[in-house]
Amino acid sequence: MKMTLSGAAALTAVCLAWAQPVAAQFAKVDDAIKYRQSAFTVMNIHMGRLGAMARGDVPFDAAAAQASAKVVELVSHLPWDAFPAGSNTGAAKIKGDPWKDPAGFAKLQEDLKAQTAKLPAAVATLDGLKGQVGATGRACRACHEQYREVR
Repeated sequence: MKMTLSGAAALTAVCLAWAQPVAAQFAKVDDAIKYRQSAFTVMNIHMGRLGAMARGDVPFDAAAAQASAKVVELVSHLPWDAFPAGSNTGAAKIKGDPWKDPAGFAKLQEDLKAQTAKLPAAVATLDGLKGQVGATGRACRACHEQYREVR
């Protein structure tokens, strides 16, 4: 577990260093789409692990929950710069037009980041995990309902 946590700390430092200038790194729109979809995939996997514990599908493991919660919190900051205008083509699963309401889209992002920031502390207990996984899931769903096309 120590390797996992130290690896997560290293990943955190690298990702945070890249998070701000990430939009400038995309030579092609498809690269931005792949980047944000990868971030959402990582979040989905770790939220799935937390959800499985919350539902009782797998035994509660505070250390494993903490590791997943930290990943979700970190990665929740990454995809947002990968939404350049015009990136709702090809493999993108965007519905609507988040670029027409940047303030609304930003609010959904901030709501998600606020909920994911609470995850690491909340998952210390099963009751805390259940409550915060639900709140974080609702923040995810709010954006999905407005801007994610299901294919």
